[in-house]
Amino acid sequence: MFARFRRKRLHPVLRDLVRETVLTPKDFIYPLFIRSGEGIRNEVASMPGVFQMSIDEAIKECETLKALGLKSVILFGIPDVKDSVGSDALCEHGIIATAVREMKAAHPDMLIVTDLCFCEYTDHGHCGVLNPALQTVDNDITLQNLAKQAVVHAKAGADMIAPSGMMDGMIMAIREGLDEAGFSHIPIMSYSTKFASAYYGPFRDVAESAPSFGDRRSYQMDPANRREAILESLEDEREGADILMVKPALAYLDIIRDIREASDLPLAVYNVSGEYSMLKMAGRAGVIDYERVMMETLLGFKRAGADIIISYHAKEAAELL
Repeated sequence: MFARFRRKRLHPVLRDLVRETVLTPKDFIYPLFIRSGEGIRNEVASMPGVFQMSIDEAIKECETLKALGLKSVILFGIPDVKDSVGSDALCEHGIIATAVREMKAAHPDMLIVTDLCFCEYTDHGHCGVLNPALQTVDNDITLQNLAKQAVVHAKAGADMIAPSGMMDGMIMAIREGLDEAGFSHIPIMSYSTKFASAYYGPFRDVAESAPSFGDRRSYQMDPANRREAILESLEDEREGADILMVKPALAYLDIIRDIREASDLPLAVYNVSGEYSMLKMAGRAGVIDYERVMMETLLGFKRAGADIIISYHAKEAAELL
């Protein structure tokens, strides 16, 4: 005799009707890694299917994305020259400012988000200007530079700014900088709870952003801290963030749910490089059904409370959807 739960599972159409959580291509933001040059499309060994691209190739990639129903990208820059302050990130002719202008001209209907940080642009690989005495990032000087960087991106045509450096007070500083420059309409999607995670390894290959010394634990969050994780996001909400984010996603589903219940703001998750590469490598080894595990993982993020999923799987997921 069937219990009341199984009765709703017998017919596939009924299963669809009662499904509580649904993924669509509109849920995703796809990361793109931009470097100077032409005709460049370099696959990254540790992230199969992910490429460093020149701007012309990124413009072509947007055509592919739109055909799949994906209309949102987040840009990361790989400059030719790095220095101690990340000058390329502050320049109106830097790699990301240039990419935004050209990509918006080619695809005005795409939502172009820019990652706002300095780790890819500094010769030391840390997320801002260093304080020599403390051998860590100088919080307040970096805030000033983040505000400048945000304005450069907004002037270039970015639709949304996504600060990822985990500096105290960064949302307030960026909001004030954007407002004073006449960009009060530009939303901020904050990496509001970003952990000092071991899952970022492959990203540092593609973005060429590994720290030259030490690590980022003096400014990114301790993976052991749950209460502090919630406070970090709520503080960014108080400072004016329009969208919150948890990064990474897979090992932090409890944090996603906690923040979802503590805030009514839209919530993003970043399905990071290590999470992506683990599934890719396991699929290639034949130990998992890659597509099913990928979709189950992405569904888990949304079920936990995410409204937006930043993921390298987005193209493959959209094809299946």
